[in-house]
Amino acid sequence: QVQLVESGGGLVQPGGSLRLSCAASGFTLDDYTIGWFRQAPGKEREGVSCISSPDGQTYYADSVKGRFTISRDNAENTVYLQMNSLKPEDTAVYVCAAVRKRLRPWRWATSYEYNYWGQGTQVTVSS
Repeated sequence: QVQLVESGGGLVQPGGSLRLSCAASGFTLDDYTIGWFRQAPGKEREGVSCISSPDGQTYYADSVKGRFTISRDNAENTVYLQMNSLKPEDTAVYVCAAVRKRLRPWRWATSYEYNYWGQGTQVTVSS
């Protein structure tokens, strides 16, 4: 059974950091392109970051470039999203998604390209 489970969300003050995890079961994460998406109340889902398979190319939304880093740990079958210098506007439910192919660079943030989705983890940035 293919499953993605996110963890690591929580409440953090502006300027703080969190590391989100996307753990896979039922498949080898390294064979899949993994995307992180987020959705805030009243807003559309947006792509945050992606790590491509098999080449490991990474992509970031302009709003998070320089602050977020995506990485893959094959031994743990987990993809991480390190989030630094968090801002209140980063508050959202963060969800990871997977697809077993390399996406064209301009498609990485297109949610319907992905086949498998986790349940999400809440990130709240507030003082």
